[in-house]
Amino acid sequence: MNPPMPSLPSSATETRMVDMVFPDQATHSGVLFGGQALRMMDMSAFITASRYTRRNIVTASSERVDFHVPVRQGQLVELVGRVVSTGRTSLTVEVELFAEELLTGVRELCTRGRFIMVALDEHQKPTPVPPLAPEPT
Repeated sequence: MNPPMPSLPSSATETRMVDMVFPDQATHSGVLFGGQALRMMDMSAFITASRYTRRNIVTASSERVDFHVPVRQGQLVELVGRVVSTGRTSLTVEVELFAEELLTGVRELCTRGRFIMVALDEHQKPTPVPPLAPEPT
């Protein structure tokens, strides 16, 4: 019998990544392609889930990705991923994508989405994930 997995609060699951939007990631009008934003967000969700579970991870689905504000070429992009819920073998990771002006530091939330990730064992079969602990008050 395996020992019970320790639970972690969602505040301990946060992952931050920073990138910059270059011309090959942007449309002819200098705006980040939506597919590029989704790629970055999926990578953030993957890394967040992998660090949380310490297991191999695959993306099962993405839920409700909302694009609020365009991201322009030359802006920094900060992705903030955090585990917001867990199931038996899956976890939901919320990812926020912020754009930041390099020279002024002005930031705004551009995109938010949720990704369902599944943990896999050494045989590539779904495996249990640690439960998410309630946040301390």
